[in-house]
Amino acid sequence: MNQIETDAGALPPIEAELQRVVRPRARVIIDNDFSGDPDGLVQLAHHVLSPSVEIRAIIGSHLRPGDPFDPSEQTSTNAAAAAEKVLDLLGRTGSIPVIAGSNVGLSDRTTAIRSAATDLIIREALRDDTELPLFVACGAGLTEIASAYLLEPRIADRLTLVWIGGPEHDGIAAAPPGTSGAEYNLAIDIRAAQVIFDSRIPLWQVPRDAYRQTLFSWAELLTSVRPHGAIGRHLYAALAGVADMAGRHGIDLGETYILGDSPLVLLTALHSSFEPDPSSSAWVTRTAPRILPDGSYDPTPRQGPRPIRVYTRLDLRLLFADFTAKLAAHAAAAG
Repeated sequence: MNQIETDAGALPPIEAELQRVVRPRARVIIDNDFSGDPDGLVQLAHHVLSPSVEIRAIIGSHLRPGDPFDPSEQTSTNAAAAAEKVLDLLGRTGSIPVIAGSNVGLSDRTTAIRSAATDLIIREALRDDTELPLFVACGAGLTEIASAYLLEPRIADRLTLVWIGGPEHDGIAAAPPGTSGAEYNLAIDIRAAQVIFDSRIPLWQVPRDAYRQTLFSWAELLTSVRPHGAIGRHLYAALAGVADMAGRHGIDLGETYILGDSPLVLLTALHSSFEPDPSSSAWVTRTAPRILPDGSYDPTPRQGPRPIRVYTRLDLRLLFADFTAKLAAHAAAAG
């Protein structure tokens, strides 16, 4: 027999057992540019397979105009479609609301862009029928959460924002060699980032020096992702497509891929058993800087100091071992 047997019969498959012993301890709204870098698709699949979080909605957000990943003018619409595809391959079609956000960024720091996505964030944040804490896990620009805050500032007391983005902080890390311009996710909507950094929303930031730690090798992708069902093949093909695209432009990605959005799972789902917190990753408290129009930091806060978490080291063993174990378990359960 492939499974251990008891007097009651065979134990359930691993995925079913995981669902049985783990209960949701937090609510999560996922917000990502799924038509862009496919690292967001990996994050989404991992999050959906994590029973400790109750995913309340998935928001497809926009890219910068002309982004080579998706140069269309419907990037948030396309992002929502890409998220629906992942849910379908996981056998979860219709189980989680998928909403397209705005296809453009903020025009200024005071005017919100109202959408079904912002309304959902506000509604979920202001619920009074649950004690589960709410995280907004954002791996792209900050248009939707900034708009939601402008529309209803009370959400600042009702959620925590986990954001993949922003450049390195002085005294913590240096920018990568050859870097110029604003960090990628920050550049999607600098005005929205200015709103958030000047707001009262609790912020856990994973800046570029931290998310660049998430290196996953092509050998691991070939042996630990691609073999595991339709979703494994889909994720591998999406990442390999980036390597092919880069190669056509003379860029060699080497032996690794940065799965930079995956810390969203680590920091919301993979908390310690007692006193829940991402206890195996390291962070420092910083005063939230101002975001300047060019995407750099001004250490002088606009409205007085407020602390934010800045993550400096991520528990990659836990993150990636958990991802590949869940992917394998899902494939085995799906047959």
